[in-house]
Amino acid sequence: MKHIEPKDFMVPEGHNISLGKWPTDIPKVYSSKDEYRDILGDHVRELSDLQRIHYADNRYAVLLIFQAMDAAGKDSVIRHVMSGVNPQGCQVYSFKHPSHEELEHDFLWRTNCALPERGRIGIFNRSYYEEVLIVRVHPEILESQQIPENLLNGDDVWKNRYRSINNLEHHLYHNGTRIVKFFLHLSKEEQRRRFLRRIDEHEKNWKFSIADIEERNFWGEYMKAYEACIEETSTRRAPWYIVPADDKKNARLIVSTIILDTFKSLDMSYPETTEERRKELQQIREMLAGGEKKE
Repeated sequence: MKHIEPKDFMVPEGHNISLGKWPTDIPKVYSSKDEYRDILGDHVRELSDLQRIHYADNRYAVLLIFQAMDAAGKDSVIRHVMSGVNPQGCQVYSFKHPSHEELEHDFLWRTNCALPERGRIGIFNRSYYEEVLIVRVHPEILESQQIPENLLNGDDVWKNRYRSINNLEHHLYHNGTRIVKFFLHLSKEEQRRRFLRRIDEHEKNWKFSIADIEERNFWGEYMKAYEACIEETSTRRAPWYIVPADDKKNARLIVSTIILDTFKSLDMSYPETTEERRKELQQIREMLAGGEKKE
């Protein structure tokens, strides 16, 4: 396996972004399908071990955010990389069109309600970042949010939302939540090929609609929105990683490496057993042993 260095995909704080200069495809980090399966299997097992410590330690929360254009492979990355994690310690949320109740609150409310507890992993398949992505590409959506007109002054609305997001992530960090944000960087040509496969393969027909093609027409606008978003919100404590996504297997291995790197950076351990607790356990042992003798 070719060594994967997470920092090669991380966007430094304050860095100007031109997505056209970031690759959507890189040389394979695996030499064969068998090696890919072996590496991913090792990563899944290691992540499962770390997740058990994380759950028992119960001091940190981890939030993984996935954003991408349609067909970039968010679902498959989450499914493959997180396949070994105990569901008790992992929560996956996919945020679609906001409900009436959600529209009655500020734009961060619905995702705040889904933030992971300590000891848990939260996965956002799309997130509050939609509010500076699809809403920026389709500003008419703002009208449905019933925001006072005097607060919708040109670019100020986006700057204010970036500030709100950064403040939220700063607050979460200082309360024990570690945030890792992935932009799966797909080329427009690869999206076209994947859309065609969704049409050609019967079992994938349900994943495709005319709305996908309509959104594809806004590709340039979306790239500009992503560039501005990543520039403004990639910070040292909540970084964005731009992951080449034309090769799904490559993307999964890169993502799993970054997640493992995040967990290894945490000061985690199983809770220590105190002397009082040892005595309690010894009493329980004697009770169990005595019960077995009577039987």
